Amino acid sequence: MMADRLVCRECHRVQEAVEAEACDACGSTSLTEDWAGYVVISHPEKSAIAEEMGVTQPGKYALKVR
Repeated sequence: MMADRLVCRECHRVQEAVEAEACDACGSTSLTEDWAGYVVISHPEKSAIAEEMGVTQPGKYALKVR
């Protein structure tokens, strides 16, 4: 876990700004530090994992968000 990072509870996107107040991807303000594991998706249109997670934008996504 990258303890100094926040993750969106809605779309699981890892926020690059440590002091983020809203998700860069979906705009949700429901962010958490309680998450584990992440995957980097560079080509969501070609990724089975992105399809399973519902990801449509490239980026870092948490696998487990509490």
